[in-house]
Amino acid sequence: MINTLADRLRGLASLFWREVAKFGAVGGVAFVIDNGLTYFLMHGAMSDSEAKARFVGATVATVFSWIANRFWTFRHRRQANVLREFMMFVLINGIGIGISTGLTALAKYGMGITDKNMLFSAGIVGILVATVVRFFAYRFLVFNKELDDEPEFSHDHEIIDRPLHTKPGVTVPEQGAAHPGVPDAKS
Repeated sequence: MINTLADRLRGLASLFWREVAKFGAVGGVAFVIDNGLTYFLMHGAMSDSEAKARFVGATVATVFSWIANRFWTFRHRRQANVLREFMMFVLINGIGIGISTGLTALAKYGMGITDKNMLFSAGIVGILVATVVRFFAYRFLVFNKELDDEPEFSHDHEIIDRPLHTKPGVTVPEQGAAHPGVPDAKS
């Protein structure tokens, strides 16, 4: 029982590793875009508008992130309705941008912090919080097409659906289905 439960937990963890790794790589590049542009704007054209600078940086990073996640991270889970997928992505990222921009604004206006490095750091904390929210929202709301059509993913759902008393690779007949070699009661 414990080994079966451990196998099931390992299976659930491995179910997400490919997407988490790709999501992390895309997120790393988006992080550099977001913070590089924000830092540049905070120390230049938007030196008195730190929250707006964070908003612009996050918006540019969001466009990059949608393209990279759609065509690489979640390419097997893309929805047929691109407009709906994009709108959901924008909504989820709007929430994420609100978190990172909101923490920058809270630090500046709510706490009276004026040091640009502290304000920049508040935005980074917001990005970290928003990243966790984004991953799960992308995975379950935006890029949520079933993977059963893809051969390399066709057995992933068995990890979740398999009863605890079975081992990987052992199939259990559906309830009411005839067992091999046993005549059907209706025959």
